[in-house]
Amino acid sequence: MLDNQSVKGAFLLLLAACSAPPSTAMPSASSARGGSEPAPVSSATASVQASSSPVEAPAGAPSARVAVTRAEKVTFPTGLPEALACNRGEEAGYVRCLVDTKFAAHDAEKREALALFDEIGDVVGVEEEQEMDGGFRGRIHLVPELPVGQYKKHLSWILGAQRDIASFVDSIEAKAKGPIPYRHRALAWRFMRSVGRTTPSAYAAAWEVGYNVSGSLHSSADAVRDTIFHEVFHLNDEAHKNWSRKVIGPIVDKIAERCGAKTPCLAPYAPFKTMVRGGTYYAFQPNNGDIAHEYSAELATRYFHEQRAAAQGQRYPAGWFKCGPAENARTMKALADEFFGGVDLTPPCP
Repeated sequence: MLDNQSVKGAFLLLLAACSAPPSTAMPSASSARGGSEPAPVSSATASVQASSSPVEAPAGAPSARVAVTRAEKVTFPTGLPEALACNRGEEAGYVRCLVDTKFAAHDAEKREALALFDEIGDVVGVEEEQEMDGGFRGRIHLVPELPVGQYKKHLSWILGAQRDIASFVDSIEAKAKGPIPYRHRALAWRFMRSVGRTTPSAYAAAWEVGYNVSGSLHSSADAVRDTIFHEVFHLNDEAHKNWSRKVIGPIVDKIAERCGAKTPCLAPYAPFKTMVRGGTYYAFQPNNGDIAHEYSAELATRYFHEQRAAAQGQRYPAGWFKCGPAENARTMKALADEFFGGVDLTPPCP
């Protein structure tokens, strides 16, 4: 179970700076939960550029889509092929044709990339070659790497994860009796490989996710699914005007002030028992960016696990998070109210 994982490190999560225009926003470095990488980043700045086009629709909006200009840049970052035979007359058909063209030589992978677009609205492409400032890791050379051949499993895992998450969101919306303000569709996937490295495993900004086919975190379908849920929550948090800092921040700040980095003190409040090597619970690691951001993304993933278990009539092995200290109930309810229509399928606490 995820609760018993030992997290040895973290990878970069890149979020566009709120004060910069969408076309020129420079991401700041933060960390996300990880598996077998080195210790987490504290304040390194990464040079991976945010998207060159603005967010196409508000978080959770049914009309959210990947704009044509973004789709072109993601599928063919160095320029469209001269012989491109895609009809620009109908937008969705044109974007689908871009994906089809990108995977033209790989039939099995093309079917999965097109399924992601047809079912979820996601566009699969590649990252631009560049040098990333990896902080204490030094410079990291990123190269585009299409998820084909030996890397096809990553595309399959992402398709499975997005289907799983879509089913979950649909079930929550059915209980909420209407759309919930949580966007999980119409993402742009930029696949890449870090030369001679296994970091960063992933990064995200402006509804794009960079995915490293050599990332040490991507060890299984379940690990990829949970990582995606965590990362996409960060994007939704940002779209909700840094909700985690404003609402969850004061609560987790008081917990951190009371406990410091003392693991026994923090144990009842940690959404997962994942640990940073040489540190404490991942959600409260003091040199891991804003703990409100990481705690909230961990909390969202715990919500995902618990609600699925409750919907299936199962007990959650670690117990219902809300039934711990009062702070747990407050943060879980706040998260459910903001992003998931207030839905809570877990039973009342004893």
